[in-house]
Amino acid sequence: MSRSTKKMTTAARTRWAAVTGVAAVGAGVALGELLAAVVSPGVSPVTALGGAVIDAVPPVVKDLAVAWFGTADKVVLIACIGLVTLALAAVAGILEDRRTGTGVALAALAGAAGLTAVLTRAQAGQLAVLAPVAATLLAIVLLRFLIRRLAAWRPVSGAATEAVPLARRSFLTAVGITAAGAALAGTATAVIRRAGSLADSARKAFALPSPATPAQAIPPGAAVDLPGVSPLVTPNPDFYRIDTALIVPTISPQDWTLKVTGLVEREIQLSFDELLAKPMTARHITIACVSNEVGGDLIGNALWLGWPVRELLAMARPKEGADMVLSVSSDGWTAGTPLEALTDDRDALLAVGMNGEALPLEHGFPVRMIVPGLYGYVSATKWLTELKVTRFADDAGYWTPRGWSALGPIKTQSRIDVPRGGARVAAGTVQFGGVAWAQHRGITKVELRVDQGPWQEAVLAPGISTDTWVQWRLGLDLTPGEHEVQVRATDAAGTPQIAERTPVAPDGATGYHTVTVTAG
Repeated sequence: MSRSTKKMTTAARTRWAAVTGVAAVGAGVALGELLAAVVSPGVSPVTALGGAVIDAVPPVVKDLAVAWFGTADKVVLIACIGLVTLALAAVAGILEDRRTGTGVALAALAGAAGLTAVLTRAQAGQLAVLAPVAATLLAIVLLRFLIRRLAAWRPVSGAATEAVPLARRSFLTAVGITAAGAALAGTATAVIRRAGSLADSARKAFALPSPATPAQAIPPGAAVDLPGVSPLVTPNPDFYRIDTALIVPTISPQDWTLKVTGLVEREIQLSFDELLAKPMTARHITIACVSNEVGGDLIGNALWLGWPVRELLAMARPKEGADMVLSVSSDGWTAGTPLEALTDDRDALLAVGMNGEALPLEHGFPVRMIVPGLYGYVSATKWLTELKVTRFADDAGYWTPRGWSALGPIKTQSRIDVPRGGARVAAGTVQFGGVAWAQHRGITKVELRVDQGPWQEAVLAPGISTDTWVQWRLGLDLTPGEHEVQVRATDAAGTPQIAERTPVAPDGATGYHTVTVTAG
């Protein structure tokens, strides 16, 4: 055998060792996810690792992920975890082939990381540890077994014996069966997760109660007649979703309870049926994510149905000195909301309905919080399970220790929806339109300017309330060529939108939304 042939054969063996690692670890991961789907639907090794990554990354990384990928950030994170796992699996296979025990050690370390991540998840039950343990053990056993089969083949030796073809066939068959088993387990996991959600079945069978306080009437002309402007009410499928849950929590309404604890005269525990028996309020409310960039779409307006939070807190009677309510999600996420915002006259709700139907699972079914005038990171807790009355000096929501402001009042903002930036339009009068918002304060004026010229006031549609965005439109005369168009809004207190461009951290972006269009 020539030296070049031997090198090629060594490279081939390295590739097969990598394939061995991927097959063994892949089967282990697939088993772990399958077990988790059965015994721990709320958390799996993969999603636990993803949650640990979300917890660990600095806010700037989270902001970049949202800016680059929007609501697909979770899919991208899971894909990245998958790619890293495949790479480590390939390395484990190569190491194990070259020196017995080294690849197994790497697989064991990865398994320990998965187990640690699972143990840190708030929603992990006692049986959740079975998934990472079983995944690690299977990966180690298969890795040793397949590497032995590869060693029996010994393509590097160049020995042309009758045993080589048989060993080769045995190795390839073992790898194929392992890969097929992993694929089968992955398919079974997907089927179980789709079909096993009792919460989804309960949601579909759930009929919303009639509101004791009906929604505000939508004024005539509230929706401007201009194609391309965002709908006045955002359809549920189009409503933005930003949270830290890699698996959407599935809570059966029969099992759901809401506890009020902490600095209260009376602790309360409320069942779903008891909540539904309360006098419900329907309100159009616009909510926004603090990660919404200037001109971004992480904002939406919906008709929410729920019981005012102030009524529940009045029953609990917060003690003197309390100034914050820490709301807790079933997945352990928390938000710190000023007590005043939950006890004043604004329509802060324990929401059960969204746009005439039960909350979608991904938007918090069975119950979530909606608080007008505050960014979601300090108020919009989904899958709500507890309200802890406390103090800002004693507790903090999930994002505050990670560099975000403890208070999150929504800033006055406006957006140009049409024409889009980069659009080509006919010279002459061009119709611009969009939305503006300053929840719980209201918008009184929207203005546009072309190429840093004088501000021109837009026609403002009547808003549903001060807690919702408003639509606007304005015809601008554009000469042939490229033009920069900016928009700004003024709230009901007469305070104009902040001109200085700042990033979303630590308490929301500022600046004028600017688009460039070419008239011709």
